[in-house]
Amino acid sequence: MKIKFVCAAAAVAFACSSQVAFAEDAPTPEITVTGSAAVVSQYRFRGISQSDNKPAVQAAITVADKSGFYVSFWGSSASAGQSQVNIGGTEIDVYGGYTHAIGKTGITFDGGLYGYLYPGAPAGNYFELYGSLSKAYGPFTVKGGLNWAPDQGYFDAYQGISHYNMYEYGEISFSPAKLPALTIHTHLGHTGGGFNYTKEYLDYTVGASYKWKNLTLDASVVGTNVSSDNASNAGFIGSGPGSAYEIYRAAKTAGVVSLTASF
Repeated sequence: MKIKFVCAAAAVAFACSSQVAFAEDAPTPEITVTGSAAVVSQYRFRGISQSDNKPAVQAAITVADKSGFYVSFWGSSASAGQSQVNIGGTEIDVYGGYTHAIGKTGITFDGGLYGYLYPGAPAGNYFELYGSLSKAYGPFTVKGGLNWAPDQGYFDAYQGISHYNMYEYGEISFSPAKLPALTIHTHLGHTGGGFNYTKEYLDYTVGASYKWKNLTLDASVVGTNVSSDNASNAGFIGSGPGSAYEIYRAAKTAGVVSLTASF
């Protein structure tokens, strides 16, 4: 689970946009291969820390066909052992789908299948179906999407009260015309079902990124509406993993800084 939603989405967007990054008289290539590598101050997914609030390294690669089909691989170091979210030290995501403009509406559809793999904790492996719509309004871009995890082994292994999960989110970003290298972005999401964290919860991100050549620096505030009281009701007395303190620590608001190199 991840701030990966920023890096993975950026990898796909970069893959698609890179198809037109050639001279006007050059033909569009049938297939493009793009990638990225990043260092983040901590790895958050849907507001919850996946790296024990510690730095992580991440990388992605995308292969895209000019028709709109693509497949991507994303990886990150992650928490393991004595941490609230123990996902075995490594996460590898494999996902593929199709993205295309819908007629002349200016709306872009993106959808597919997303697999989350944890080599050090395979019981946590799961998959989701995803879909989103986005549209630009001048310097603003608006996006909304759904990720649905149907009944699968993960929910049996962790004995969740629900055998599915639905994640809904909305995003607004702004890039001023006079400073296109700067992007201000916001994200609000809702988790409900088998991935509840003490309860159904909201996560949010507000931040800004600046691109220089192939480097992007991002500074964001990431958090959830999970309170210390919610954590106390779900946790145990003490200071180790599973305690109220550690449950809340992984979900409380924090600043996240990342540096990403694209190629």
